Amino acid sequence: MATRIRLQRHGRKGRPIFTIVVADSRAKRDGKFIEDLGQYNPNTNPATIDLNFERALEWMMSGAEPSNTARAILSYKGVLMKKHLLEGVKKGALTAEQVEERFTKWLNDKQSLVDTKITNLTSSAEKAKADRLKAESDANAKKAEAVAAKYAVVEEAPVAEEVAEEAPAVEAAAEEAPAVEAAAEEAPAA
Repeated sequence: MATRIRLQRHGRKGRPIFTIVVADSRAKRDGKFIEDLGQYNPNTNPATIDLNFERALEWMMSGAEPSNTARAILSYKGVLMKKHLLEGVKKGALTAEQVEERFTKWLNDKQSLVDTKITNLTSSAEKAKADRLKAESDANAKKAEAVAAKYAVVEEAPVAEEVAEEAPAVEAAAEEAPAVEAAAEEAPAA
C-alpha cells in the first residue's frame, strides 16, 4: 500500500483549516486515513502549523510520499531537513551529534526569522493604527475649525447689517450738514 502525507480540508466556505494526515494514496481526499499528524491553518499570518514532528519524521523515513503542499509544510517545520541529516548518518557522512548540532542551529535560525516576521507585522499594524488615529484627529480638528468659522461669520453678519442700517442715516446727516452750512452762510448776509 502506497502511503501519502496530505491535507484534508475542513472549515467553512472561504475559511479552510486543513488536517495533515497519512492516508492510502487511493483514498478520497477527505476520506479514510491512517494517522492524523496535525493541523494547518492558512487563515492566520504567519500560518499556524501544529505538527507531531516525531511521527511525521517516522512516516517520512518509512517511505511515505508527501503531496506538494504537505512537502512545503514539512520543509517549513524541518522534517525534511532532519530526514536529510539522518540519511547522512545512515551513509556514514555524519554522526548523531553533528546531526543534532546542525538541526538545532537550523531550527534556531528558522525561529528567529519567524519571530522577526511576527515582530514586523505587529509593529506595522501598530504604526498603521497610530497613523489612522492621527489622521482622524486631524480631520476632526479641521471640522471643528470649519464649524467655529461658520458660527463666527453668522455672529458677525448682524453687526454688518446694523452698520448698513446706520449708513443711510450718516449719509442723510452728511447731506443735511452742507444745507445747514449754506443756510448759516446766507443768514449773516441778509
